Amino acid sequence: MLKRILVTGGAGFLGSHLCERLVEAGHDVICLDNFFTSQKTNVAHLLGRPNFDLVRHDITMPVWLEVDEIYNLACPAAPGHYQFNPIKTMKTSVLGAINVLGMARRCRAKVLQASTSEVYGDPTEHPQRESYRGNVNPIGLRACYDEGKRAAEALFMDYHRQNRINIRIVRIFNTYGPRMHPFDGRVVSNFIRQALGGEDITLYGDGFQSRSFCYRDDLIEGLIRMMNAPDDFIGPCNLGNPHEFTMKQLAELVIELTGAKSKIVHEPLPADDPVRRQPDITLARTKLGWEPTTQLREGLAKTIAWFRTIKVGDYRPPTPNY
Repeated sequence: MLKRILVTGGAGFLGSHLCERLVEAGHDVICLDNFFTSQKTNVAHLLGRPNFDLVRHDITMPVWLEVDEIYNLACPAAPGHYQFNPIKTMKTSVLGAINVLGMARRCRAKVLQASTSEVYGDPTEHPQRESYRGNVNPIGLRACYDEGKRAAEALFMDYHRQNRINIRIVRIFNTYGPRMHPFDGRVVSNFIRQALGGEDITLYGDGFQSRSFCYRDDLIEGLIRMMNAPDDFIGPCNLGNPHEFTMKQLAELVIELTGAKSKIVHEPLPADDPVRRQPDITLARTKLGWEPTTQLREGLAKTIAWFRTIKVGDYRPPTPNY
């Protein structure tokens, strides 16, 4: 069944790939973005398609569209970007959720919230299950994003209970792949950009803090499966790769795959930066039949190959933090 689908944040890293998948499936896709951290070039190849529309709009302001489904991906996700204007970040999560939920109520549309593993904060449970309530600093530098996403989840659940809106909530763990912004400040893009540029690789802390890295294609498949899941499964549902790597291991692998001569230099660990992050994906496996299939070495090789095709100078750092 072909549908009219809205993707907020649709010109971003993940949003653009989601739009691509949905357009290829024949759906009528509306990509909405304010282009704060995203790129028009991410969706330029779709502009000639009759079933794709691009709308420049800030989701903190109401928008009236007629749609069947909404993927709400709008929000800066890298610490340097969301800390640049923390009040606007909170507004994007909270007002954005209110606006898409209001549209879903009017249209009787199904709506998916792209939440984040950041709702778990610096976790005391490892790996993190959806039942874990988190360890978030509500007044820290990351609170605008962490608490904004937590508030958005609360709004989704309240609209579901009070207005019977058909919702989905996914919690996205670290994801990487082609079309990452070179200056998004995330560890994968930082390491690759530094290695290819002949710079030393900056490692924060002792390098033994860990993350789990999910390749872009696997994550997009998880989003689509969640949207198409039976209505009795609304989440929250973790989407991420359960294989854990230290930052030191990641840096060494990037140096190996790029053939760089970079050295590893250490800087202090940023405030409230989680020491460990790993998803328990039991729910995704049992309810969606989903789990990542791309190994880190394979995914990094594809990402590095893409970075070699771009001119980093063509990408403007979205904020003065980089």
